[in-house]
Amino acid sequence: QVQLVESGGGLVQTGGSLRLSCAASGRTCSRYAMGWFRQAQGKEREFVAAISAGGSLTYYEDSVKGRFTISRDNAANTVYLQMTSLQPEDTAVYYCAQRARTTWTAAGLYRAGTYDYWGQGTQVTVSS
Repeated sequence: QVQLVESGGGLVQTGGSLRLSCAASGRTCSRYAMGWFRQAQGKEREFVAAISAGGSLTYYEDSVKGRFTISRDNAANTVYLQMTSLQPEDTAVYYCAQRARTTWTAAGLYRAGTYDYWGQGTQVTVSS
C-alpha cells in the first residue's frame, strides 16, 4: 500500500519561502513520476509541478515558474517543493501525488487523473 505524507506547510508572509516535503512509503518511488497539486478554497485542484522518475525532467504551471522548484531524493523516497516569493494567491492545500505505472507522458503529468496515489495535503497560507 503506497502512502504519501506531506509536511512543511504553514503561515508565511508575502515574499516568504517554504519547503514542502512528501515522504513516500510502501514501495520504492524511484521508478515513478510524481507531482504537486494545490486546491484553494472553493476552487478546483490545479497542477503545480511534476518531476520524472529519475529527476532529470521537471514541469511547472506557468504562475510558479521561476519561484517554485520541484526535486526528489530517491534514496530517501522523498519529493520536495521549494517555494519562494510566495504570494497570497499561492494560498491553498498542497497535495503530492504519485503515478502507479512507470510509463507517463509530459502532457499527462499536468492532469490529476494521471496520478493514482495522493497524500492528505498540507496547508500553505500566505498573508498579505
